[in-house]
Amino acid sequence: QKNSCVLPEDLKNFYLMTDGFQMTWSVKTDDTPMPLGSMVINSISKLCRLGGSSMYTLPSAPTLADLEDDTDEEGNGDKPEKPHFDSRSLIFELDPCNGNGKVCLVYKHAEPVVSPDTEIWFLDRALYWHFLTKTFTAYYRLLITHLGLPQWQYAFTSYGVSPQAKQWFNMYKPITINTALLSEEADSFVNKLDPSKVFKSKNKTPVLKKKQPPQPPGSQKSHTSMTSAKTCSSAGNSSRK
Repeated sequence: QKNSCVLPEDLKNFYLMTDGFQMTWSVKTDDTPMPLGSMVINSISKLCRLGGSSMYTLPSAPTLADLEDDTDEEGNGDKPEKPHFDSRSLIFELDPCNGNGKVCLVYKHAEPVVSPDTEIWFLDRALYWHFLTKTFTAYYRLLITHLGLPQWQYAFTSYGVSPQAKQWFNMYKPITINTALLSEEADSFVNKLDPSKVFKSKNKTPVLKKKQPPQPPGSQKSHTSMTSAKTCSSAGNSSRK
C-alpha cells in the first residue's frame, strides 16, 4: 500500500510461508571453518525501495535518478529494456549480495499506474543492470543451484566472475564455468576409464630365480667330484653299448 504496487503471486506465497530466507555454509581450511556460501532473500521489513527519496537527504543532494541518460539504448535486439532509477520504475532490494551488488525486484512500468509485471535484475557495483529471470521462482531456483557461491550473479554478466570466485566455481560447480564446452560435447565432463590402459601389464613377465642356499667349500668339492664321476660312468656305459 505504501508503494502502490502488488507483490507477484509467487513472491507473495513465499512471504506467506516464511518472512525471508538466509542460509550460509562454510568450508574447512586447516581445520578452521571459513564462510563461503550465502543465500539470502530479504524479509518484508528489509525489502527496501532503491532510489526512493529520504527525509534525511538535502534537497540538492545527488540521487540515483541523476544517473539516468536519455541516450541509453533501450530494448534493442534481444536485450530487454533496462530498469530506470527515476519514477518510471519501482525497484526493491531482494539480496544485498554481501556488498558485491544487489539483486532487485523490478516493476519496470510505474507510470501512470504500476504494472503488475515484475522481473528480477542484478545491479552490479558499477550501477549497471543485468537481467536474471522473469519470475521470482526461477531466480530462487538459480540461487539454490548456484549454492550461494560468492559473486555467482556475475556469471550472468558480460564480464563474468572474478578469478578468485572462478576457483570456487571450479571446485564446487565446474559445469557453470564451462557451459560453452558442455553445449559442444555432452560427454566432455564424463570421466571415462579405460581398464586396458590403466591395468595394462607388461608383455614379458620376469621369471623369478630361486636363490640356492650357500654351500660350504668342502661340500662343493665333493659335489663336483660326484658330478665328474657320474659323467665318466655314463661315458663308459655308452662306449660299452
